[in-house]
Amino acid sequence: MSIGLSRLAPGLRVVTEELPALRSVAVGFWVGTGSRDEPDEVAGASHFLEHLLFKGTASRSAHDIAEAIESVGGDMNAFTTQELTAFYVRVPDERLDLALDILSEIVWGPALRAEDVDAERQVILEEIRMRDDTPDDLVHELFGAALFPGDPLGREVLGTKESIESMTPEAIAGYHRRHYRPGNVVVAAAGNLTHDHVVERVSAHLDGVGGERPARPDLAHLPPESLALLERPTEQAHVVLGMRALSRHDPDRYALMVLNQVLGGGMSSRLFQEVRERRGLAYSVYSYRHSFQDAGALAVYVGTAPERMDESLAVVEAELARIVAEGGVDTRELEASKGHLKGSMALSLESSISRMHRIGSSELTLGEVPTLDDLVARIEAVEASDIARVVERVLAGPDRTLAVVGPFEESHFTQRVA
Repeated sequence: MSIGLSRLAPGLRVVTEELPALRSVAVGFWVGTGSRDEPDEVAGASHFLEHLLFKGTASRSAHDIAEAIESVGGDMNAFTTQELTAFYVRVPDERLDLALDILSEIVWGPALRAEDVDAERQVILEEIRMRDDTPDDLVHELFGAALFPGDPLGREVLGTKESIESMTPEAIAGYHRRHYRPGNVVVAAAGNLTHDHVVERVSAHLDGVGGERPARPDLAHLPPESLALLERPTEQAHVVLGMRALSRHDPDRYALMVLNQVLGGGMSSRLFQEVRERRGLAYSVYSYRHSFQDAGALAVYVGTAPERMDESLAVVEAELARIVAEGGVDTRELEASKGHLKGSMALSLESSISRMHRIGSSELTLGEVPTLDDLVARIEAVEASDIARVVERVLAGPDRTLAVVGPFEESHFTQRVA
């Protein structure tokens, strides 16, 4: 296994991992633009483009693209986050050129036909309706908007019904021209391939393509809101309690990973054991973290019966308070958490597509591709004192945001927000 990295003349980075024992290749184009880069009038444009790029180019229809990939046993997909959009294909190794050609064509030269925009507009509106009918997804959107109020970082990745309905083909094409530039893209490929061949094939599609993306707007830096409530006649109360945390470049990010695992990262975590196993308050309870370029979040989710929400929330808050009071976690929890993270990381990298995701996202967001040994060493280096420092930096602060979707009126939370 070897990792290769080249920066081509227009600024495009190509990163590969050669895995000659495999019979597949996975290729991804990672674009450093997401929902936080959108002006208000085109909220949802990044995700709109995620849909539209597979709709065709000047020489290939949507059906041509799908048939070309699926007829060789391959698959393709894409996703959008707050800070990036990724398009990827996995095919048998002898079809590497096909994957590189199709992805190059759709990223640099999508057709963006008016009729395709209108058709996909309806698909996205259905996706928004589906999200709105899924309260355990909707509550996380509610939490993000309250944690980063007035900032695109807290905005829904899908956009709003109003912004999607009003977005024109010209506005989407303009957004594509500004952001889909070589200096804003990483091409990642993993599997039975050679680095030089990938570079050669990618380079062949770069004639006339160049430039950098616009500067990313700074965070609004408004204080987080304490409560975000959406009253719905749901069978469960869906609750997220969290706070701002660390960026992806923060030296303490590995300690936060370990802390999150202890808090609610698995069946042996404190929250799972206390909320579900001992008290039977919820079927689903977990913690999670987000790390952005210049900010982050740590949050806990609980889905429980409305009449048990207050008790469930009290248990979660008690566990957070206990970690703060104890200044961290004990030695057994520390070692078990590090062992889980190291093991799960190794197990997650047993396919070409997971390898491609790792190297592509790392190069785009961090500007480096650490080896698995490097990552293991960074996790292993976390000590109790590092956890204590992260507890003080993240959990000990007074600002917490509560998001709730369920059958409650705001008066139910009067004491909390007073």
